[in-house]
Amino acid sequence: MKTNAHKLPVLRSGRVASRTLLHSNECLLLFFFALTLAAPLRAQNAAATTVPVAETTLTLAPSQSKVHYILDTTLHTVHGTFNLKSGTLHFDPQTGKASGEIVVLASSGDSGNGSRDARMHKEILETGKFSEAIFHPTQIEGTVNPSGSSDVKLRGILTLHGADHEVTAQVHTTLTPDHFTATARFDIPYVSWGIKDPSNFLLKAKPVVNIDLELSGQLAH
Repeated sequence: MKTNAHKLPVLRSGRVASRTLLHSNECLLLFFFALTLAAPLRAQNAAATTVPVAETTLTLAPSQSKVHYILDTTLHTVHGTFNLKSGTLHFDPQTGKASGEIVVLASSGDSGNGSRDARMHKEILETGKFSEAIFHPTQIEGTVNPSGSSDVKLRGILTLHGADHEVTAQVHTTLTPDHFTATARFDIPYVSWGIKDPSNFLLKAKPVVNIDLELSGQLAH
């Protein structure tokens, strides 16, 4: 009998411990269940507070834009211009991914010398067949500030004289809420691109043309 009397408290203590353990397990289950419910709510709240960055669109004003070219020769430096027909550039400010096209009227090339320009259009650029040069932007490298000035690189494909070529332009741009201006510069190694060399026995032309663009237009988000 003494032995049984001593065992009863032990049994009661075991039952109390079991109930305590069960209660603790229930609390843990409730805690993890609450966390499971809260996770989707946190994700929804985070998604709600994340505002996507709007794509930026630049639309060129051809009357306020111009393409300038410089060709060095052994006798003099030739300066000329081309007119822009149209141009639109879209880009994502976060990723720099770009699209659109800028169309230049190759047939508008003018260096101020009639005979030289006639040869350029007929023999060099063959603008009767290739009247336009088209640039398709693909990527902006660097950060374009939402307002004020920025210096970036613009990569893309230039279709000139019937062939596609990769080019990278150094661009300086200034943005306001609804307007932009920009200057861009790149070189065209026209001889290596398969365009006729205008050199003759009296004049030797450099096989690279320097291109400078003045761009202006409207900005939208």
